Amino acid sequence: METLGNIIMIAGIIFMVFGIIGIFKFKNFYPRVLVAAKIDTVGALTVMIGLIIKNGASFFSLKMLLLLGIMMLLNPLASHMLTRSAFLSGFEYREQNIADVKKDGEDEDIA
Repeated sequence: METLGNIIMIAGIIFMVFGIIGIFKFKNFYPRVLVAAKIDTVGALTVMIGLIIKNGASFFSLKMLLLLGIMMLLNPLASHMLTRSAFLSGFEYREQNIADVKKDGEDEDIA
């Protein structure tokens, strides 16, 4: 069981690394929030499941299951609230990023 737990935790960490690369790949706010929400929810939950399997049936595993349930509910909700508040406050999705504007020779502020 310890080996299976380690494999699942490593898979979760690899998922998080690919997600972090995805955050740097996207240039705009909304796609970055989407990727960050996936990393936060799926990556952390996979690592927690690996910890539960590795430690077996114990009080620690029960606490981790409680945290797992809380994370499954609150992480997507928090990401949605963040994105919705940005949308409602008028934060625009732009196809161009700052590097593209500077290449075109424009000096307008995009922030």
